Amino acid sequence: MATAKQNLNLIFTLSFIFFFHLHCSTTSAQAPAPAPTPPGPPDVTKILGKAKQYTIFIRLLKSTKVADRLLGELNDTVDGKSIFAPTDKAFLSLKSGALHSLNDEQRVELVLYHVVPIYVPLSQFLTVSNPMRTEAGASGDGEFPLNVSTAGETVTLMTGLTKTNVAGTIYSDGQLAIYRVDQVLQPLQIFSSNSSAPAPAPANSLKAAGVAEKSKALSITVHNLGLFAVSVVSFALSL
Repeated sequence: MATAKQNLNLIFTLSFIFFFHLHCSTTSAQAPAPAPTPPGPPDVTKILGKAKQYTIFIRLLKSTKVADRLLGELNDTVDGKSIFAPTDKAFLSLKSGALHSLNDEQRVELVLYHVVPIYVPLSQFLTVSNPMRTEAGASGDGEFPLNVSTAGETVTLMTGLTKTNVAGTIYSDGQLAIYRVDQVLQPLQIFSSNSSAPAPAPANSLKAAGVAEKSKALSITVHNLGLFAVSVVSFALSL
């Protein structure tokens, strides 16, 4: 009798374990898999670093904080970005001291002048309206205009000071396009103001020059009056 009771308890225990295991397995199978973590936005400096020959442009992107700005904007916008990346050789071909003569604001503007606030595939530059707007600011004359012309598969960029072709595609993923250019795009707003035109005279110098001119005119007037007086006296004595 005891043996039968023990066998019954054993069967009950094994049945409980079987159904518990079956329930856990079913629940696990029905549980949804965790969603994969979406990839972050592309990092422009890492892409250029892998492409090599863009050391100077990478340094400018980082020192001006434009690299961080692009990372944030690419994460938030659906319009994408297009970037024209000058090679190290392009920067080295600039006039001596041209880059070092720029202040912090001008350096930011120079970097942003190479960034277009939308994704433009190479084949779509034909449809771009001129002047093309960049992230540097207004595209009016004397500011930051960038004009584009196409001839077949050749895309030419013109700033008013620089004319260069898009030399190739470094990266393109439907959101970000990075194109190689063999010259630095020099905006009129920055580089025309840094030309060799003579600087205006200081205000104090202009004031001093005006006083000197007035003094000179007064001296001439006094001299002429003296000559007139001598002539009158001479004429009176001759009578």
